[in-house]
Amino acid sequence: MTGQLADIWVYLAARPLLSLTLTLIAYQAGLWASRKAGMHPLANPVLIAVILLVALLAGTGTPYATYFEGAQFVHFLLGPATVALALPLYRQIERVKTSALAIAVSLIAGTLTAILTAVGTAWLLGASQATLVSIAPKSVTAPVAMGISEQLGGLPSLTAVLVILTGILGAAVGPLVLNLVRVKDWAARGFALGTASHGIGTARALQVNELAGAFAGLAMGLNALATSLLLPLLWRLLF
Repeated sequence: MTGQLADIWVYLAARPLLSLTLTLIAYQAGLWASRKAGMHPLANPVLIAVILLVALLAGTGTPYATYFEGAQFVHFLLGPATVALALPLYRQIERVKTSALAIAVSLIAGTLTAILTAVGTAWLLGASQATLVSIAPKSVTAPVAMGISEQLGGLPSLTAVLVILTGILGAAVGPLVLNLVRVKDWAARGFALGTASHGIGTARALQVNELAGAFAGLAMGLNALATSLLLPLLWRLLF
């Protein structure tokens, strides 16, 4: 009986629709658990979905490449979803204009902090130069971060993992930290989440408040641009 189930799974695993279906089911399960927990930051639906999918792939011995053949449609939708973030931003355009100086200062401070703290910590722990450059763009959205890492001699695959971990950790712990330091303004909270934890943090901000989501989307885009410009300069100065 067990052998028959294994044969059925091998057959189904080769079908692209299965991976897509499992991804959607895992996220819905994560969303359900998050709502049951009162939308607590630690009950992040993305984190729960990742844990479920990793457990399933590891338990069934399914290679990630096989899974991604079916799940790549969700990956494709990341592009349109990112562009769609312009809509809540457009609705808050007047607030953005009046906060231009604060946004510029916060962006530079956030970008430099994300780079220097990550690289400094890894350097103190004895990481190699390739690891240092791989971790430096961890707070940037994955496609941009991987491009920066590759251009500077890092490991794009390692960068991708670090970006995902940063996003999940920032979305889960970020709101708690902001509560701890008593940041109550939704624009400031959203900008902090978008700068520190890119798309996953932005998704979390959008779940909570539209103003926070708008500023998180703005921060995510600006941080990608700022890191692309600043990191190569810093890298040449330091190394």
